[in-house]
Amino acid sequence: MVRVGEPVWMAWPLGSRVTIRRRLAEGGYADTVGRLEAADADHVEVRHRSGQLRRVEAGQIAIAHLIEAAPPPG
Repeated sequence: MVRVGEPVWMAWPLGSRVTIRRRLAEGGYADTVGRLEAADADHVEVRHRSGQLRRVEAGQIAIAHLIEAAPPPG
């Protein structure tokens, strides 16, 4: 359960599949999709299926959602 004023990602279980739309410094947006590795009020860390870990600062997050598990490869 999220407390009033807490970011929504604080209630997500680690390991959940998420998508984060982040604001880019040069303008525009980019999406980060993967497994939630860490989350606090200041940032989230998402691991892409390639193994890359991306840290996204809370101030960059425009939209954040839980998503369904990826289909199996093949």
